Amino acid sequence: MKVLVCISHVPDTTAKINFTSDHKEFDKNGVSFVINPYDEFGLTRAVWLQEKHGASVTVVNVGTAETEPTLRKALAIGANDAIRINAEPTDGFFVAKQIAHIVKENGYDIVIAGRESIDYNGSQVPGMLAAMLKWPFVNACVGLEVQDEKAEVIREIDGGKEKSVVSLPAVIAGQKGLVEEKDLKIPNMRGIMQARTKPLNVVEPVDSDVKTAAVHYEKPAPKGDCKMIDAENVAELVDLLHNEAKVI
Repeated sequence: MKVLVCISHVPDTTAKINFTSDHKEFDKNGVSFVINPYDEFGLTRAVWLQEKHGASVTVVNVGTAETEPTLRKALAIGANDAIRINAEPTDGFFVAKQIAHIVKENGYDIVIAGRESIDYNGSQVPGMLAAMLKWPFVNACVGLEVQDEKAEVIREIDGGKEKSVVSLPAVIAGQKGLVEEKDLKIPNMRGIMQARTKPLNVVEPVDSDVKTAAVHYEKPAPKGDCKMIDAENVAELVDLLHNEAKVI
């Protein structure tokens, strides 16, 4: 079984986010980057498939050389090898097309991605990838078992969970719950040393149109002053909501 795990290189959630002076690009200065948390759930599940079924696990990223430390961490967690597609990930369509090309060339049985990346929260790549490959697609996956040429999956839906069986090959978009947080693997010294010798292959991108582009970035407006109203003064509260806040 060959498993491909999509890895996004994203800012640490504790990082302070800034933009360039013209507000057209994200300012990376002083920002630490990590494996996208949703992708890390998927990678941990892929390593479980490796341990249980002898699966071969490859991680893939569309990015420049600066993403290689993130890929090396994925190798230290347990992936067998890594592929870096040498291009700036301009938009979801571009990324999906690059990964689709890798899948077609290497014949994977299952592709696991995060539901979304925590930087742009687009939730685009897994669905686009499945459409390009014409493969079954399961989103918001919180359970995955593989048996023979089928995958038993559990996904979250409004008001509950849904259990399905899909034929492989397939694309799975995982999220928190695909594995428990306590089961996420922290690279140990042995894994880090082994990661240094595991293959990290750099390939050039295929031609692709760029469908979208960021025109302008801005931070949310700062919160306004908080006005405290006595709990007994309902009339003043109603007056402020009506005449000042204009929400009623």
